[in-house]
Amino acid sequence: MKRKLYDGETVFGFSMAIGFALLSISPLHEKAVYETLNDKIPEIVEVHPLFGEFDILVKIECNDIDSIGDVVINKIRSTKGVLDTKTLIGTKSLSG
Repeated sequence: MKRKLYDGETVFGFSMAIGFALLSISPLHEKAVYETLNDKIPEIVEVHPLFGEFDILVKIECNDIDSIGDVVINKIRSTKGVLDTKTLIGTKSLSG
């Protein structure tokens, strides 16, 4: 029987914290910000462009909630071109 690495809540029996951040980006820096988020911040596992009030949605996976805060404050907000962030912490996955 194959054991899943990640079941939506744990990795090999260890809890994972999942966060989402909505980002407002300067129009002059969109491509550079997208590349930085996608390639240089390993805790970001998904990057989605958006239409509307925010420009990008990112999914962040860390060992704990404090680490998500560190990623947002020290890595995402310090990225040139990021104007504003709104961070949401997931409680659990309801999908398959």
